[in-house]
Amino acid sequence: MDTAPKFEQASFLTSAANLAQCPPDEGHEIAFCGRSNAGKSSALNFLTGQRKLARTSKTPGRTQLLNFFAISDQQRLVDLPGYGYARVPDKIKEAWHQNIDNYLRNRQSLIGLVAVMDIRHPMKPFDQMMVDWGVEAGLGVHIILSKCDKLKPGPRQSARLKVAKQVPANVSVQVLSSTHHIGLDELKNVLGGWLRC
Repeated sequence: MDTAPKFEQASFLTSAANLAQCPPDEGHEIAFCGRSNAGKSSALNFLTGQRKLARTSKTPGRTQLLNFFAISDQQRLVDLPGYGYARVPDKIKEAWHQNIDNYLRNRQSLIGLVAVMDIRHPMKPFDQMMVDWGVEAGLGVHIILSKCDKLKPGPRQSARLKVAKQVPANVSVQVLSSTHHIGLDELKNVLGGWLRC
């Protein structure tokens, strides 16, 4: 029933501190996850062609809520709080992680997980955990190796192949650079395929 998604039409829908504040659990949703400062917000802005849709910051941990963006009334993108070294009290960090866990386990409309990793530091323990969780939950899992312009084409391809060997065959891996416009079509094809299902 879903039509091909028009990512450029994405608009901010709402922010949620917990599962109860999320939009109605219907339609299809794709969540972007990753360590603080891995480039999630930049990837979302690149995908939608909107420079300021998702907030970007040089300060890790700025995304503290689950941010929902509507592509249509039945198609959404979700920017999850970054995992890692945000300078916030441990109590708040624990609450974030509990809310993310709750969302990932209980959200029926969630069909795919995009794990964003800095190409220079991929597959840290948290990244591995998220990929494993997505696979076990039967979600589509796609890995973005962001900031790929920081490497030359040879090392960039080597990094992609190395990560691809570390994950199950049904997990797709691509390189991406929002500043150098690398990887946009591939990202749209993968996510578009999921949202059409």
